[in-house]
Amino acid sequence: MFVLSFSQFLKLSGWESNTLEESLLDLGAGDGEVTARLAKAYKRVYVTEVSNTMQNLLRHRGFEILPVETWYEHRKFNTISCLNVLDRCDRPLELLNHIGDSLAPNGTILLAIVLPFSSYVEFGSKDHKPRELLHVKGSSFEEQVKSLVIDVFDPLGFELISWSRVPYLCEGDLNQSYYWLDDAVFLLKKKM
Repeated sequence: MFVLSFSQFLKLSGWESNTLEESLLDLGAGDGEVTARLAKAYKRVYVTEVSNTMQNLLRHRGFEILPVETWYEHRKFNTISCLNVLDRCDRPLELLNHIGDSLAPNGTILLAIVLPFSSYVEFGSKDHKPRELLHVKGSSFEEQVKSLVIDVFDPLGFELISWSRVPYLCEGDLNQSYYWLDDAVFLLKKKM
């Protein structure tokens, strides 16, 4: 999976390459490839992941794994990244609320979401539909970005700092070796 490089992250955040923040939490870190890129800007890196196989890879990379069900009870984080998770989780609004509550003062949220938006819950749902819906409006990429900001982020108390459209390369299946999707990557903070 490739979402963004370290230099793209620096450009999005406006940080210098020698910036060293206290802590990063990467929700749904997968194999840790993206986490490892972001980790250069943090003293401590925490992750969550539902897959046991991926947890072993993350542990081998030296990341501290927090429980998926209770990560938000542990501490506050300077940055919380949630890359291509919202469309795969059962309760995306609950997750976004936990993210907002778990930010350290002046903390940031790095969020990526494939557009056009389409939910598909991999774990915990018999019909693969989420229990909570993100009400994303519009048919074009731009209309859905606008809807996410106005209809989802604003009501949750998040302020948009910057955003970008990036290609998202992800593992394929039996029909295709990889997929090229459009990702919207947002840098957000909690409104004061």
